[in-house]
Amino acid sequence: MKFKAMIMLSGSLALCACGPRGETAGNDVNIAMDNGMANQAMAPAPLTAQGFANAAAASDRFEIESSRLAAASAQSAAVKSFADKMIAAHTASTAKLKATAGALSPAITPDDTLSPDQQSLLDSLKALKGADFDSAYSAAQVNAHQAALDALNGYAASGDNPKLKELASGMVPTVTAHLNMAKGLK
Repeated sequence: MKFKAMIMLSGSLALCACGPRGETAGNDVNIAMDNGMANQAMAPAPLTAQGFANAAAASDRFEIESSRLAAASAQSAAVKSFADKMIAAHTASTAKLKATAGALSPAITPDDTLSPDQQSLLDSLKALKGADFDSAYSAAQVNAHQAALDALNGYAASGDNPKLKELASGMVPTVTAHLNMAKGLK
C-alpha cells in the first residue's frame, strides 16, 4: 500500500515539476493524468523565462534533496551511486541556471521553492528505508526526469528568452542520460 501511494505521489511530482507555480508561472504547461498514475504531456504552451527558471530550480532542489535521502536510506549500491551523481549534476545545473538567469537584462532570480507535492513526496521518502525506499525513489526519479526533459524541450522550442532557450537545449542530453539511468534502476 505504501509503495502504491509513493508511485501516485511520484506521478504528482512529475506534474508539479514543470507545472504552474504561483502567479509568476501562469498557465505554462498543460498536463493530463491518465488513470491517476501516468502523466501525458499535452501541447505545452511556451514557458515564461521566470516560469522556466522557477521550474528548473525547483526540479534541481528536489533532485538534490531526494538524492541526499537516497545516500542515507537506499539499500542498493546502484541507487546510492545514482544519487551521488544526481547531487553533483543538479548542483552544477543550479549554478549554471543562476549564472545564466543573473546575467539576463533584467536579471531573473530562480525560485527553488518546492511545490506541495514535491514536499509531500520528500516527506514520504523520509519514512522509507531499504528496498521500499529504492523502489519509490527510482520511480520518482523516472517521473521527475521525464517531466524535466519535457519542460526543457518545450522551453528550448518555444521559450521567450534566447539565453534560457540555449541553456534548456544544452541540458537536454544530460537530462536524457539521467532519465535513461533512472529507468535502469528498476
